[in-house]
Amino acid sequence: MNIYIGNLNYHVKESDLKQALEDFGTVDSVKIIVDHETGRSKGFAFVEMPNDDEAVKVLKDLNGAEFEGRALVIKEARRRD
Repeated sequence: MNIYIGNLNYHVKESDLKQALEDFGTVDSVKIIVDHETGRSKGFAFVEMPNDDEAVKVLKDLNGAEFEGRALVIKEARRRD
C-alpha cells in the first residue's frame, strides 16, 4: 500500500521516518518530497509498505500522532487522474 504522510517537520529525514514506521512492519520505500529549486522538504512524503494489514495499522495508529513536534496527517495515497 502506498501511504501519504503530511504535516512533517521540515527537518525530518527519510531514514528517520522509515525507522519510525518499521515498528509497524516492513517498509519498502520512503520518499520525502522536496522543492526542486531550494532542495527543502515540502513537508510531506510517500511510503510504500508491501503488507496492507501493517499499512492499515499505521493509518489507524499514527494519523494525528505527534512526530518531531507536529501532528501527522496519514492517508492512503491515491493516484492522480
